[in-house]
Amino acid sequence: MESIQVSPSLGKKEAYEALLPQIFALLEGESDLIANLANIAAALKQGMGFFWVGFYLVKTPLFAKSKSPTPSQGELVLGPFQGPVACTRIPHGKGVCGQAWAQEKVLIVPDVDQFPGHIACSSASKSEIVLPFYLQPDFEGETRKVMGVLDADSDRLAAFDAIDELYLTRILARLCK
Repeated sequence: MESIQVSPSLGKKEAYEALLPQIFALLEGESDLIANLANIAAALKQGMGFFWVGFYLVKTPLFAKSKSPTPSQGELVLGPFQGPVACTRIPHGKGVCGQAWAQEKVLIVPDVDQFPGHIACSSASKSEIVLPFYLQPDFEGETRKVMGVLDADSDRLAAFDAIDELYLTRILARLCK
């Protein structure tokens, strides 16, 4: 596949409906996580026109350097993305991405300037959606762990809603399958 085909005249739901089969085709037969994340980011940027879209991956320390009884949660480290340069590292629980990771839930922020502790990687970003995605357990009974987050930013206020959440969740479900 050389390019993503989504008509600019389509509404949001219809654009996602046109885009998802193309993203799923890109993922088909490819097992490399980074390659898949890169193609998803490119397809979403091209197909949905997001200002910035990409992934942050959870990196945990191999050895706890403190004597604290609770080991460090690690941090999110920038992965494949499309858009202007971005923040490289985000601590657990900080900013929208760190909060989505810590709470293990989707966060939709209509106005990033109103989000307490927002980390401004770009002053042009006005709204944001962040979705955690999970490493599937290897053993029965093992709990799933957040592997990273998908972060999409818009240069418009209130650009994201339940439609984005629904379709982006479907993409992540296919990725983690």
